[in-house]
Amino acid sequence: MIKPTEDREFPLREAHNLVRDLMTPNPWIYWTDFLFHISLGWAAFVIFLSMPLSLPWQFLAGIVATFAFYRAAIFIHELAHLKKGTFRFFRLVWNITCGIPLLIPSFTYDGVHNDHHKRDVYGTDKDGEYVPFATLKPVVMVGYVMLSFILPLFFIIRFLLLTPLSYLIPPLRKFVWERASSLTIDMNYKRGENAIRNDKHWKIQEFAAFIFITAVVAAIALEVLTARFLILWYVIAMFIFFINSLRTLSAHAYRNPGDQPMEFAEQYLDSINVPGNLLITALWAPVGLRYHATHHLFMSMPYHNLGEAQRRLVNGLSDNTLYLETVRTGMWDALQRIWGEASTNTRRASPHGIDSKFEDSIGRKKNA
Repeated sequence: MIKPTEDREFPLREAHNLVRDLMTPNPWIYWTDFLFHISLGWAAFVIFLSMPLSLPWQFLAGIVATFAFYRAAIFIHELAHLKKGTFRFFRLVWNITCGIPLLIPSFTYDGVHNDHHKRDVYGTDKDGEYVPFATLKPVVMVGYVMLSFILPLFFIIRFLLLTPLSYLIPPLRKFVWERASSLTIDMNYKRGENAIRNDKHWKIQEFAAFIFITAVVAAIALEVLTARFLILWYVIAMFIFFINSLRTLSAHAYRNPGDQPMEFAEQYLDSINVPGNLLITALWAPVGLRYHATHHLFMSMPYHNLGEAQRRLVNGLSDNTLYLETVRTGMWDALQRIWGEASTNTRRASPHGIDSKFEDSIGRKKNA
């Protein structure tokens, strides 16, 4: 686990003073950005669906649809952080046009992600968005990325089958909420009973997702839609999860074994900034996520101000050394580093070393 050096403290107060005027979200930016990309995504999907498979234009339409839907979907991260009770209409429109059709309604991230930012939860066994990849065998990262190709099927099963069945079988209802209702990367994560912040009416979202996927399947059965609709939807969803899995591996150093909480500065140093450029980096880390470490410093800062915050902190801090330790030149740089650390730690690990500790912690979670 990375720690600040003993003779240097992270200049948190100075950093806050530099960016304190950047905490207010601009609704016009949210609406313009989201509506443009969700409209582009659906338009490209219709083109993708209507063209013969052999045409190169269909391939281009598929790429545009994937990245447009991906950016629109990532607004779920902003919804998790927006001040409680605000942007209600935006949340509704996001769910209707994006979250529900992609089977990721906002309740699947609401509350769950907020725990990830709690000082006593981040990086521990209770953090569903953290796996200590850097302390495990590299093959664990490969397995995590490969899951992307079956995740859309999981969400189809979750909302098409498990939703109605869970209301008929009470024990299944509890299981579905705890184990199948959260966007996390830790497969052992168990969602708390009251892990909801904004989406108090989450059951309506769940029912709407059930109605959507049921309607699609029924339309295919009645030949109103062809099976190609669901297949192409699945392909796009699969690649969205694939890109996001690589982005997730590039978002943190994942060095904490999970047996103890981390100090705030340690959490920042365990996170990663990839400023990159607006044309490429913003495609795979959209809606401000290329400034992920800065986001962990100021989790309430709206995504559209993170770039300005990055510039101010780099140029304005009296000592920006620790701040710059989180910077990577690109996704490849971030992935190479975590892969290298995992490989080195695996070689050094003894039978009672890091891997054993993690396996013990996983065992404790399973038996909890």
